[in-house]
Amino acid sequence: MRASDRAYATLLREIQDGDLAPGAVLAEVEQATRLGVSRTPLREALGRLAADGLVVQQSPRVTVVAAIDIADIRGLFEVRRALEEAAARLAAERGDATAFADLARAFGEADLTASESVEDYYELISRFERQLDSSVANVFLTAALRNVRTHLVRVRRLARDNPDRLEASAGEHRLIASAIAAGDADLAAHATHVHLHNALESALANISELSNIPAPLLEGTS
Repeated sequence: MRASDRAYATLLREIQDGDLAPGAVLAEVEQATRLGVSRTPLREALGRLAADGLVVQQSPRVTVVAAIDIADIRGLFEVRRALEEAAARLAAERGDATAFADLARAFGEADLTASESVEDYYELISRFERQLDSSVANVFLTAALRNVRTHLVRVRRLARDNPDRLEASAGEHRLIASAIAAGDADLAAHATHVHLHNALESALANISELSNIPAPLLEGTS
């Protein structure tokens, strides 16, 4: 793996996991030393993250982790809803029924009572997404979804301390997977719509709680 790819992968993971919080300064010398790369590949990695919208250049020498903006989250979910509802429909028409039935069973059996189980649950979601991408067989749709998911990971982490939401999410994913397995495109799309509505409301509520500001007052602010 090239040094710039390695630096990009590490910084991406740290931003998505919240280890590098919104507003964190990514000083070139410090980050290059920490990641064990020279400044040229680090700049390449930062350029890719900027293109992803995960970091912003505040000045020629100062790069910071991008904020999680309420308006951006709403915009992200608008795009996500269009893409994932379309993907669910296509998967119901083209997907492997057995694979989605197995996923539905796994979501139904998900145990979210321990921190390790939560990590397993996020891996199960990744497995579901990979199966969805494989099923739609549309490189343009999956490329667009990949970009959305890059940002979605940061938003999804807001639900980590909300066990009720995680339990509900597992049930919603089970219904989506079951509908796809049954070849019911309308139900798969509708279940996806409901899941994304609930996910958005939960994310906004969590941000409001963390900031002690009512969610309606946060809308459109950064």
